[in-house]
Amino acid sequence: MLWRLITLVLCQACTAGLGWFVAKEGEEWVFTLSFALAGGFAWFAMDCMRGLRLLRWLRLGASADMSLGNGLWGEAYDRVRRMLRASNRLAVESGNRLEDFLAALQASPNGVVLLDSDARIEWFNQTAAGHFGFDARRDMLQHIGNLVRDPRFTAYLAARNFMHDTTMPGRESNASKPVKLSVHMHPYGEGRVLLLSRDITAVEQAEAMRRDFVANVSHEIRTPLTVLAGFVETLQTLSLNEQERQRYLGLMSQQAQRMQTLVSDLLTLSRLEGSPLPSVHDWVSVDLLMRQCEQDAQDLSRVLSVQPHDLVFERVTGCEISGSSTELHSALFNLISNAIRYTPVGRRIEVEFSLQSEGNAVFQVRDQGPGIAIEHIPRLTERFYRVDRSRSRDTGGTGLGLAIVKHVSQRHGAELTIESVPGKGSVFSIGFPAHRVRQALPGLALTPKVSFV
Repeated sequence: MLWRLITLVLCQACTAGLGWFVAKEGEEWVFTLSFALAGGFAWFAMDCMRGLRLLRWLRLGASADMSLGNGLWGEAYDRVRRMLRASNRLAVESGNRLEDFLAALQASPNGVVLLDSDARIEWFNQTAAGHFGFDARRDMLQHIGNLVRDPRFTAYLAARNFMHDTTMPGRESNASKPVKLSVHMHPYGEGRVLLLSRDITAVEQAEAMRRDFVANVSHEIRTPLTVLAGFVETLQTLSLNEQERQRYLGLMSQQAQRMQTLVSDLLTLSRLEGSPLPSVHDWVSVDLLMRQCEQDAQDLSRVLSVQPHDLVFERVTGCEISGSSTELHSALFNLISNAIRYTPVGRRIEVEFSLQSEGNAVFQVRDQGPGIAIEHIPRLTERFYRVDRSRSRDTGGTGLGLAIVKHVSQRHGAELTIESVPGKGSVFSIGFPAHRVRQALPGLALTPKVSFV
């Protein structure tokens, strides 16, 4: 303000001096006063021009810099420019934080939808788009009730009781591949709502598998326990001759063995799921594995029937597989024992271990059993799944063998495949990747296939 007064006084003084200099004799004071007033008006006009320039600069967005010199307008310009720069910097920082926040929501594994007070969509992430089938260009500001028409969701939205979540099928849900979503709304702000969606298909399946597992284990153990309890009561209360006594004791031993096998398989599965993956640096001889499997197969065939099966073992020699010998033997022999149990006596069972041209290896069991209908094949590796429950119990199966084979195969980077034709038999194969197969010694040539019958 002082600078404005000083410049005004200087401008008037200069113009007054000029008026005194050009005035005629006797008119000095008139010219001096007139020129002083003109100088004041000139200063005022220039000051207004500077103010108008500042106003125009503000109206144009205050984007380009300009110079207004010193004084009130220059100081106002400097202060406004600093405030605008601080405001722009704050806006940029806020925008960056908002972008980071939205990026975090976009990366969320859960669906996120922001709704206004009228339940219209303001924003959603890609996960929510997949859950509900939203399109960013088409569905923004659309009422969510017009896009998600599941009756349970409609009732949930209308009730406005968001203390709990609701479940509904996902957009891609169908009979063969069900998808289940959990949807929970959270009010915030002035009537706005945050909608969170979560795919709980795997959780629901795991819970169903857990319930089935507990039910199946309870059932499988209860059956032989009931039989044992009945035989024990019979032996305690009835007077039996030696032949009857031996018969009952044999049946009790059979049921006890069944329970022992079931517990053993359950412990094997538990150990497979909880232990580290087998090392790729431990190598197991295929010759030894196959000889062990062959001996066990012949013993099992003799135990199950008087007339043994026609067992044929074909393999290459001098070959090794990396992994756990115990797990590999369990998987290979489970396939062989299944073939023996389900193939009629006297028929042929072929067991083969072969190397492929790409360096990988395949273990294969081919039987002449009753075969399996195609609709059962995808579920054969489920725990306790049986095509024919009564027949499985007759053969002593626990329903866990193929589940063990699948786990062992996955732990060794291998793949279990099943092919079957009803009435013609089945082929079970485990394909081992090339990096888990090698010759026993550097430079050792593999001998031709040999057969053991």
